[in-house]
Amino acid sequence: MKLLVLSDSHGNVDNMVLAVERTHPDWILHLGDVVRDGDALHSRFPEIPFAQVSGNCDFAALEPPEKILCLADKRIFMCHGHTLHVKEGLLSAMYTALEQKADIFLFGHTHRIFSETRNGVAMLNPGSIGDSRYPTYGTVEITGGTVLLSTIPLNGYPTK
Repeated sequence: MKLLVLSDSHGNVDNMVLAVERTHPDWILHLGDVVRDGDALHSRFPEIPFAQVSGNCDFAALEPPEKILCLADKRIFMCHGHTLHVKEGLLSAMYTALEQKADIFLFGHTHRIFSETRNGVAMLNPGSIGDSRYPTYGTVEITGGTVLLSTIPLNGYPTK
């Protein structure tokens, strides 16, 4: 199963469309900032299952800032990151992911890519797909219980 992970689109739906067309995901996950962009993307690809959370720029959004998904026998904790103060560090976020019994923790907010496994939790920040200079996205591939994280520049090659 391949998950496309997007965050911090900030009005740039076109970049998200390119990421979908390049990855052909089984699921699209949008980590907020801006929820209406996620809604626009989902209306463009309604056949692809979709989930999203709200971010700090999503005033009056109906989506919660944190969500748990269970896909391919993996528990996925997704959030934008502002409620867990990820710009100050990942300790609080890691404790929350462990409390949630997450196998995978997805977050955004910092606009910086991050991919690492800590304490048995695969952690991914896809960066900002809406960045005008260096737009990035992430993928999570789950195969036979194995989790592979990648961050990918929209105009370049993936890092694993």
